[in-house]
Amino acid sequence: MSTEAKTKDSGQLQGQVERLTYYSDENSFAILKLKVLGVRELITVCGTMPGVLPGESIHVNGSWQTHPRYGRQFNAASFKSIMPATVDGIEKYLGSGMIKGIGPSYAKRLVEAFGKHTLDIIENDIESLRRVEGIGDKRLEQIKAAWDEQREIRGVMLFLQSYGVSTAYAAKIYKRYGNDSVRIVSENPYRLAMEIWGIGFVIADKIAAKLGVEKNSPIRAEAGVLFVLKELTDAGNVCFPFDSFVDECVKVLEIPKENVALAVSVQAEAGSLVVEDSIEGKTCVNSSVVYLNKYYTAELGITKMIAKLNSTPVTLNDFDEVEAIDWVQKELSIKLAKAQQEAVRGAFTEKVLIITGGPGTGKTTIINSILRVYKRLGLKISLCAPTGRASKRMSEVTRSEAKTIHRMLDFSPKEGAFKRNEKNPLVADLLVVDEASMVDTMLMYQLLRALPVGITLILVGDVDQLPSVGAGTVLKDIIESKVVHTVMLNEIFRQSQTSLIVTNAHKINKGEGPILVKDLNKAGGFYFLEEKDPGKILEIILHLNKTILPEHFDLDTHNDIQILTAMNKGLLGTTNLNAELQNALNPKAVEIQRMGKTLRVGDKVMQIVNNYDKEVFNGDIGRINEINEELQEIKVNFYGRLVTYDYKELDEVYLAYAISIHKSQGSEYPAVIIPIHTQHYIMLQRNLIYTAVTRGKRLVVLVGTKQALYMAVNNDKERKRYSRLKQRLMQAQLTDIPEAMFSYKKQ
Repeated sequence: MSTEAKTKDSGQLQGQVERLTYYSDENSFAILKLKVLGVRELITVCGTMPGVLPGESIHVNGSWQTHPRYGRQFNAASFKSIMPATVDGIEKYLGSGMIKGIGPSYAKRLVEAFGKHTLDIIENDIESLRRVEGIGDKRLEQIKAAWDEQREIRGVMLFLQSYGVSTAYAAKIYKRYGNDSVRIVSENPYRLAMEIWGIGFVIADKIAAKLGVEKNSPIRAEAGVLFVLKELTDAGNVCFPFDSFVDECVKVLEIPKENVALAVSVQAEAGSLVVEDSIEGKTCVNSSVVYLNKYYTAELGITKMIAKLNSTPVTLNDFDEVEAIDWVQKELSIKLAKAQQEAVRGAFTEKVLIITGGPGTGKTTIINSILRVYKRLGLKISLCAPTGRASKRMSEVTRSEAKTIHRMLDFSPKEGAFKRNEKNPLVADLLVVDEASMVDTMLMYQLLRALPVGITLILVGDVDQLPSVGAGTVLKDIIESKVVHTVMLNEIFRQSQTSLIVTNAHKINKGEGPILVKDLNKAGGFYFLEEKDPGKILEIILHLNKTILPEHFDLDTHNDIQILTAMNKGLLGTTNLNAELQNALNPKAVEIQRMGKTLRVGDKVMQIVNNYDKEVFNGDIGRINEINEELQEIKVNFYGRLVTYDYKELDEVYLAYAISIHKSQGSEYPAVIIPIHTQHYIMLQRNLIYTAVTRGKRLVVLVGTKQALYMAVNNDKERKRYSRLKQRLMQAQLTDIPEAMFSYKKQ
C-alpha cells in the first residue's frame, strides 16, 4: 500500500501547515492545508486548533469524512504543535508574523544564512544574527524581546490550548499576568472574563470546567451573577428587576436559586453590585432592582448634578435676551421661527437646556445663533460630541473647535480615569453637547461631574433615534422627567423641504409610509429599489457601490458611500457584506490574515472599542495606510491622523465597508445604501430605520422589500431598557440629594 493510501486511511496526520484557509478567533475553528511527507496533494484539515500558524508542524488526531461540497477532508479532534524541522517550514513559521522584527523577507535571509539550524541559533546564539544583512542593534533587540516573549507565550499557550483559548487571547493573558499567567488561570479562571477584554464568561467557564471547577461551586456562582448582570447591562439596561435577574442567572448558570441568592449577597457585600428596594424609602414600579455598582453610582450622580445645576441661578446679569435674539438675526441674516427663538432664549435663561428635533428642523441654526451671542459677550465656550466623527462634523457646521467628550475630559489611559472631574472642573461658561442621544449613563456621569456650577449646559440631539450603544436612555429619561427645560423642534424649514430624505425621515418617525422613488434619475435623493431575493439584493448593493453611484452621482466609492445594515449575521449582515465588498472594491492590495479575518492596504476599517492610549474610539472609521510584516504593525488613517496597531491589537479593528446601523449613530455620510429584508425581522423597528435614513446627507438608497420596510415603520415598540433615572429626577424635584445615597449598599 502506498504512503498516500495509508495516510488517507489513518486516524492521525503529521505535517506542515502550508496555509490557513479560514480561522475563527471566537472559537479557534480552523480550515487549513497540510503538507504531509510522501503525499503529493495538500490535505484539507478542519477542526478546533487554537493559534495554528502557517509553517508550523502539527500532529492531528481525528477521522476522515467526505464533505458534499468540498470533498474528502480530515476532521481534527485534537492537535499538537511541533516546531518546524524543514527549512521551508522554518521560513514560513518565522515569516508568519509571530516574531516582531522578522517578516517574510528577513525570514528568507535567516534561513539562507542558517538553514535548518535557524531556530536553534535564535534560541541559543542570537548574536549570530548580526551576520545577516539589515540586522543591527535595534532589530536584534526587537527580535530578542519578541522571541523571549514568544517563548513565554508559547508556554502559556500550550497550557491553554486544551482549554480552547486562541493565540491572540493567550498573548493578552500573558501581557496582563506575565509569568504568573498559568498560576492565575489555574487558581481562578473567571478572572479572565472580568479583567481581559474579549475573553468572556463562556470561555472562562470552559477552562474552569476542564480544571475541575464544579458547576455549583461558589466561585462559579459569584463570577456568574456578575457575568449575567454585565450581559444585561451590555444589552442597554442600567439596572434589572431583581426576580427576573435571578431567573436569568438560574437559566444561564444552571444552578439553584439559593446558590444565586448567596452569590448575589457575597458580591453585594464586596461592593460589586447593589440591590435596591426603593428610592428614598418610596416603593418603585420595579420594586427591587439590581445594579452593577458603578452604574448605581452613575445614576445617582447624574440625578444629583442635574439637580445642582438647575438650582444654581443664571449668572448673565443685566442681559436682555430679546435684544440678543434681534441682534443675532441681523448678524446672521436669518429669521428664527418661534421654537428656535425659544431655544436661543433658553440658552440665556436656563442652566440646563435640551434641544431635540429631527433633520431639517434647524438645530444647527440655533447652535450657531447661541454661539454668536456668547462670543460677543466674551464668554468661554466648549463644544463636544460622543464620537470623533460627530465632533468633526460639529466643528465643520459651527466653524469652532469641537472635541470628543473623552478628549475634552482629558482621559488618562495610565490612570484609567478622566483628569477633569469635580476637583478639576472644566473652565467654561457654556458647554454644548451634540448628538446627546448617543451619550450613555457612564459617559453622562463623567461629563456632569466635570462641570462647574456656574456653567450653562445645552444638550442637543434627536431623541427619536436609536438609544446609546452603552447602557441607558439618558436624554429620553431627562426629557420625560420634565425637570429640564426642553425645546421640541417639529417644523421642517424651507431649505430642507425639497429633500426627500428629510421628508421621508419625518414620515417614518410619525409611522407613515415614506414616498418611494424607484428611478435614480429623479431628484430628491431618496430611492427604493425593490428586490425579494437576498442574493440579488447583495448583487445590487455591490453594483451600486462599485459602479452606479460613483458614475451617476459623482461619489467616491471608499469615502462617500456607506452600507448600513440591521444585523451582523446572514447574507445581508455586516460580516458577509464586508467580505463581498472587500473583494469587489479592494481585491489585490497587500494583505495579512489575522484573527480569522483578512485586512488589506486601502481597506475601510472601524475601531470597535474605546482605546484611550491611541485616542481612537468605538465607531471611528479609517483606512489602512500601511501593513508592515517585519514590525508586525498596521497603520490606519483616522481623520488625517495615523494610528499604529500591533498585530496583537487587531481584534479592535474590523472591516467597515458595511457597518451596523447602531454603529453609524452620530455620523453623517454623503450617501448610504440600506438593505432591508425580512431576514432581519428581529431588528426591524421604526427608530432603527429612522436612524439609518437620517445618516444620509445627499443620497439614501434602500434595497429590499416593501414588506420589511413597512414592518419597520409600523413597529414603534422599543426594547425596554431598565433604569431609575427618570424616577430619581422626578423625585429629586430640583433639590439636593443626600450624600448618604452614595454609600447605600444592600446588606
